[in-house]
Amino acid sequence: MPKGAIINEMFASISGRYDLANHLLSLGIDYYWRRKVVKLVKRLNPGNVVDLATGSGDLAFALKKQLGPSVDVKGLDFCRPMLEKAETKKKRLPYARDIAFEYGDCLDLPLEDGSVDVLTVAFGLRNFEERARGLKEMRRVLRRPNGTLFVLEFTQPDRWFRPVYAVYLKYVMPKLARMVTINPEAYDYLIDSIEKFPERGRITEEILSAGFASVEARALTAGTVAIHAAQVSGGC
Repeated sequence: MPKGAIINEMFASISGRYDLANHLLSLGIDYYWRRKVVKLVKRLNPGNVVDLATGSGDLAFALKKQLGPSVDVKGLDFCRPMLEKAETKKKRLPYARDIAFEYGDCLDLPLEDGSVDVLTVAFGLRNFEERARGLKEMRRVLRRPNGTLFVLEFTQPDRWFRPVYAVYLKYVMPKLARMVTINPEAYDYLIDSIEKFPERGRITEEILSAGFASVEARALTAGTVAIHAAQVSGGC
């Protein structure tokens, strides 16, 4: 079975407790990480934002809340049960009622060339079946000359923190995952994907190879997570 189909099936199986697991496994720091992305996006005063691999919509909701009704926010994902979760949450959030959650594969985005001011993708890049293809698609749909991509993703931690992080990933996270999800094997995959994901410099190179003009990487939380800000042209 292709990797994309496996990932789709896996996320469908954990969609019911996805939010709880995310908050627990990150020890609640995921709220802080998303706030950092939203702050960077807000500085650009975009007219529209598309959140890719939006999952249950947490980043899309945070963006909409801070950017306000004048900014069009859309969330795309290729896992329909996750989109259904996002739609359910949207009904409880008055400020989010005009967010459009739609089916969209990051390797073949249903967006026109040069139509998006800002793209965001949080913890989705490492699940792409073909990262290079996905990054080229992102560049294609970004508006020129100032379209910007923000990638929030796990990365390899600072050297001093690696022993502690290794213990957390190997022993603590699996136990927590088994407490909150009916499919702990899915989190076995996620832990493995975190451990194997390239460090910041390599991801920067991959983004540049996809045709972006500039990339700036910001490390967070002892380097366990990074925000890559990439522009179609000009500087970040």
